[in-house]
Amino acid sequence: MQAINFNSFKRKVRSRKLSFRRYLGKLERNPPKNLDIIAEQVDKEVWKEVDCLSCANCCKSMTPTFTIKDIKRIASHFEISPKEFKEKWLEYDKKEGDWVNVSMPCQFLNMQNNMCSIYEVRPADCAGFPHLAKKKMKEYIHVHQQNVVFCPATFKMVEKMMLRVKV
Repeated sequence: MQAINFNSFKRKVRSRKLSFRRYLGKLERNPPKNLDIIAEQVDKEVWKEVDCLSCANCCKSMTPTFTIKDIKRIASHFEISPKEFKEKWLEYDKKEGDWVNVSMPCQFLNMQNNMCSIYEVRPADCAGFPHLAKKKMKEYIHVHQQNVVFCPATFKMVEKMMLRVKV
């Protein structure tokens, strides 16, 4: 497994972003019957090649959504109330109806080693990211269309899907 070269990743994204998004759109409109099985196989291959800790771009440039359950769990971890947790670290996105980080990069990211300081109690959104092998992949394709520009694992997944599934 190689460390992510982020400059190289950005160049690849610039050159392939539109074709990847178009491909995913076509895949969403016309998925093969075995899409979930293919996605599961590709997921296993991707994680043999991608090291998240050498990247952490998701934590540096995106915010998870925090559910009420996440907020309660993390607040308890800090031994503060959910209200105090929200006031200190979150803001409410009225447009999306979600609780999100107030600042980027994520306040819980250790920038020296790219590790999460609340990994054991992190939001469910973080725990599932980048959602490559979700059951019913068709329902997550719109998420992959967004994440392909942020996440080398998602980018690699789309590369591999393009080789396997012609649309």
